[in-house]
Amino acid sequence: MKKLIAFVLALAGWYGVTAQYFLMLDNRVVDIMETTTRFFSYFTILTNILVAVYFTSVLIQGNSRHRLFSSPGSLTAITGYITIVGLIYQIALRHLWQPEGQQWLVDELLHTVIPMAVIIYWYFNESTLPIRFQQIGTWLLYPLVYLILILVRGYLSGFYPYPFVDVPTLGLLRVLLIAACLIVLYILLSVLYIWLHSRANQQ
Repeated sequence: MKKLIAFVLALAGWYGVTAQYFLMLDNRVVDIMETTTRFFSYFTILTNILVAVYFTSVLIQGNSRHRLFSSPGSLTAITGYITIVGLIYQIALRHLWQPEGQQWLVDELLHTVIPMAVIIYWYFNESTLPIRFQQIGTWLLYPLVYLILILVRGYLSGFYPYPFVDVPTLGLLRVLLIAACLIVLYILLSVLYIWLHSRANQQ
């Protein structure tokens, strides 16, 4: 059953990311190279790729000790990232557009279905080995590096993937404050997931 679920989640992740890429190509207003670069500028895309890679690894390598992401807490970190994707979309971005047809399907898959499915999978399948709060510092490297890269590229190209990181509109200080709030949110979610994991293992 675990491998079946991993297969479904891997398939959903790769389908959602691939379909979104071709939808962006179909509706591009810049050349293919720039469209591709912008595609990989979205935290949603990168995190769903991470999810797809994780579940592909589970599917191919099973419970091998040498499996990619085999260290305790890897699934918790990824679950935190994809939870952020879902929460920010539902709270801050959903009202900004009304996609239809295949775009609506892909949108819901990447921002709602996959985040919820990963949370459920995490609850039943995270390693029983201890996860420490100190690991959160390492987990933060991904979103922090992402933030730096999109701000640098935004400064150079003028393209910012999300309205809440649009420095010309909001100003750098406000963007950094918003980013700090999102980092705090991720930390709080991670603390919650680690606490829930600890409680579940004590039962």
